[in-house]
Amino acid sequence: MRVPTLAAVPLVLLAGAGFAAEGPVLQTLDYANTRYSDLDRIDAGNVGRLKVAWTFSTGVLRGHEGAPIVIGHLMIVHTPFPNVVYALDLDQGGKILWRYAPRQDAGVIAVMCCDTVSRGLAYADGRLFLQQADTTVVALDPETGRVLWSVKNGDPGRGETNTATVLPVRGKLIVGLAGGEYGARCHVTAYDQASGKRLWRAYATGPDADMLVDPERTTELGRPIGRDSSLRSWEGDQWRTGGACSWGWFSYDPDLNLVYYGTGNPSTWNPNQRPGDNRWAQAIIARDADTGIAHWVYQMTPHDQWDYDGVNEMILTEQVIGGGPRKVLTHFDRNGFGYTLDRATGDLLVAEKFDPTVNWASRVEMDPAAPGYGRPVVDRRYAPGEADEDEATKNICPGALGAKNQQPAAYSPLTRLFYVPTNHMCMDYEAFRVTYTPGQPYVGATLTLHPPEGTDRTGAFIAWDGAKGRIAWTIPEPFSVWSGALATAGNVVFYGTLEGYLKAVDARDGRELYRFKTPSGIVGNVTTYLHAGKQYVAVLSGVGGWAGIGLAAGLTDPADGSGAVGGYAALSQYTAPGGQLTVFEVPDPAPPAAH
Repeated sequence: MRVPTLAAVPLVLLAGAGFAAEGPVLQTLDYANTRYSDLDRIDAGNVGRLKVAWTFSTGVLRGHEGAPIVIGHLMIVHTPFPNVVYALDLDQGGKILWRYAPRQDAGVIAVMCCDTVSRGLAYADGRLFLQQADTTVVALDPETGRVLWSVKNGDPGRGETNTATVLPVRGKLIVGLAGGEYGARCHVTAYDQASGKRLWRAYATGPDADMLVDPERTTELGRPIGRDSSLRSWEGDQWRTGGACSWGWFSYDPDLNLVYYGTGNPSTWNPNQRPGDNRWAQAIIARDADTGIAHWVYQMTPHDQWDYDGVNEMILTEQVIGGGPRKVLTHFDRNGFGYTLDRATGDLLVAEKFDPTVNWASRVEMDPAAPGYGRPVVDRRYAPGEADEDEATKNICPGALGAKNQQPAAYSPLTRLFYVPTNHMCMDYEAFRVTYTPGQPYVGATLTLHPPEGTDRTGAFIAWDGAKGRIAWTIPEPFSVWSGALATAGNVVFYGTLEGYLKAVDARDGRELYRFKTPSGIVGNVTTYLHAGKQYVAVLSGVGGWAGIGLAAGLTDPADGSGAVGGYAALSQYTAPGGQLTVFEVPDPAPPAAH
């Protein structure tokens, strides 16, 4: 294990601070990934009176994903690369107590696929945890920012990087990896929280032992996956450069002791170069937190031809389905289908389109007796693999960004609705032959992104009935909604827009209750916290991510950013780069006038 030369710059020591937290403090708010807060002091009746309480500049101009976390009187704020971490004292007006400023090789920027974002830190058992862009995993002392341990999780020289947060659970730290656009063979790893010792590692492709699967006990849709399930689905040794990276979100069921996550695209993007189902890319995986052994898997997009990474969050709830209560997992996939599965068994319960323009597949086969049970019914007109290389397949919906990307949805137990930030974007897709070279792009496709025919809008914020698999209400947006949602016990749902608006809507019907224009586009996740008896709402603004990569990185060629620069060219008329935390409050009532 290696400790960085520059670990932290402590400005004020917090000896005896005593900021104990009950349970872990997570970007997802809870293990179930609901992004629901039971705070209700800001509600549908008073949210319209929100005012800015204070702000903080991060000093970084790339895309600001994720959210600050609050531990007692400390607010922990992170930035994109170079992944600076600030500890702000809420008792002293946001005074900087310490900053952690890691030294990373700037060369890692060149191998980060879609902006230099970071989705933030997590806290558990007296330690802050962060995985940096260069894959260095660190544990920090929350009182001083001192590095407690450090370990490398990957190799940027092979295209392995990180943008995701981490999951602390049962004394372990679960971390993923990015690099599917560079032919990385990706894995999920558990480290000991106290020491950084590696406890288990599970690859997404390759031999059964590497993947930590049991051919007879690991199931898909109730059936054992069988021996060499991954090897048999790739040609030759292509699995060695197969991608299937887990750069998204993790959730956890403490009763089942299962960790849930999704895997990304297979490499290369050119489907003609990798025949077969390419397992277990584009899959949901449920693993035992202690051993890493997979209990069940489900591949949503076999032989992916569209870059529909399956890494979006798994939201754990209880729903009434088929006349009875079920403990389920709901997942809004990039491919445009909203899936609900039994989280103990992996049984597929619901699979319906959550964007009406989805055309690459007509439906998912739901008949257990059908040969294609659980598989999408692909419309060959929108399958790039049906075309010759260097021939474009046009008007595929959704585009590679997906009907929803990593921006997390929220769930309210009050309304029993999911609140989903979505993209309304299609694409033209042209595959070409590419050769694998370690550390070099291994994409093999050129994209043009554009709105669906007949409209110029590229986003919507929707409420989804997960049990019935249908949209309850929709708020059209001019641009993709790249911000994570937040639902609260005050019957308010918050989200941000690429133009920079923080919006609050009524959880029951979507009626807008409040909006405020922040200095830059919002791709961060709205959060809320209680301090000194008062509820606050906070959000990071700073345009970027895949949708905002043109502004964040100063790109002008419409083909750059895998077509995002051209697809979001109009965004430059509404916002500009910046990095700021904005904190909101409902002002206290004015005291009665003296007589």
